[in-house]
Amino acid sequence: MKAKSNFICAFLFLSSVWINLQAQTLEDYIKTAAANNPELKSMFNQYLAALERMPQAKALPDPTAMFNYFASPVETRVGPQRFGISLTQAFPWFGQLKSQENAAAQQAKARYEAFEETKNKLYFDVRGTFYDLYVLVAATNITRENIRLLQSFRQLANVRLESATGSAVDLLRVEMDLEEMQNQLLYLEDSRIPIQARFKELLNAEAPVNIVVPDTLATIAFSENKSILLDSIVAQNPLLKSFEHEILSMDAEIDVAHKMGLPSFSLGFSYINVSPRRDVVMADNGKDAWIFPQVGVRIPLYRDKYQSMVKEKELLKSSISDRKKDKENQLKTAMEKAWRDYSDAVRRVSLNQRLMRVANQALNILVAQYSTAGKEFEEILRMDRQLLRYELELEKARADQNTFVAQINYLTGKQL
Repeated sequence: MKAKSNFICAFLFLSSVWINLQAQTLEDYIKTAAANNPELKSMFNQYLAALERMPQAKALPDPTAMFNYFASPVETRVGPQRFGISLTQAFPWFGQLKSQENAAAQQAKARYEAFEETKNKLYFDVRGTFYDLYVLVAATNITRENIRLLQSFRQLANVRLESATGSAVDLLRVEMDLEEMQNQLLYLEDSRIPIQARFKELLNAEAPVNIVVPDTLATIAFSENKSILLDSIVAQNPLLKSFEHEILSMDAEIDVAHKMGLPSFSLGFSYINVSPRRDVVMADNGKDAWIFPQVGVRIPLYRDKYQSMVKEKELLKSSISDRKKDKENQLKTAMEKAWRDYSDAVRRVSLNQRLMRVANQALNILVAQYSTAGKEFEEILRMDRQLLRYELELEKARADQNTFVAQINYLTGKQL
């Protein structure tokens, strides 16, 4: 686990060194966010802090040293006792330290899975915001192109009016549509500011970032079916894996609570300094006293508190198991909704592509008829609005498809 943490530290450090904030691809932005995002750094430091509990959990209790000085020396046959020194080391019941270490290790693994969940959520947020920005940029470009098209219609209507084969109403209609489109364009340009601010927040970029989106978004599709993806949630989702490690940690803590209710032992030695007697000559006169080994036993006499400790851990384990089941159900429900929306987006991409081709053909026919006969100008504007709507819906469907792919990957614990 420490090797894994060292690898991740090195990855984050190297990423922060070589990643250029003027990134050109979505994956570059994701790497920038992974290197800079403060929440992700916080979660990783919590994982590293949890790792540091392992050596604490497996360590023996600190030894106890005592010094006794006899203000009034204790007289013995071989001389007066001046002072004494003792050193004692306590030993818990067999296997208790191992169980404590295992509990700390499982908690550290749970923290790591929480870090993975935060990382996956960050990646999903970056992708979702990027796709939102793509839709906005695409809508802005489509609106500008539509304004140029309406301006060409205005010129055509003006020519027909000057030649006395058209109507002033046609010119007024196209002017009204142009006013609406120009107002919509200003709104789209203003809407880009908060999305860019959100994107830079996720990247935690200190310098302004020139966010680049593709001209046409390539859509992503799943090769797996829904049942496989549902199984992946149970097997791979970091939140569920975090709950699993917490349950294993509770099992280890239950074992610790059981063993705390068993006797523990202490081993040590004592030394007593004895001064020689001056009034007599005898064997061992002034000989210091040594006691080794000195053995003690802690007797867990009051059983209620140990039984309560075991019951507490069992209830906590049951609580975590219930939370895990509830989260699993929530994730599966979210997966069903995301799959429905993903399938709908795939259909909308195909539908709007077909409708765009038909609307474009119809618009060309109407323009040709108006150029020759001066009729159906209102139909031209109506068909132009439909074509604009299909173009906008196509770009939104493309972004939605990729967004729901990113959401499903987030739910299953995978990343593209």
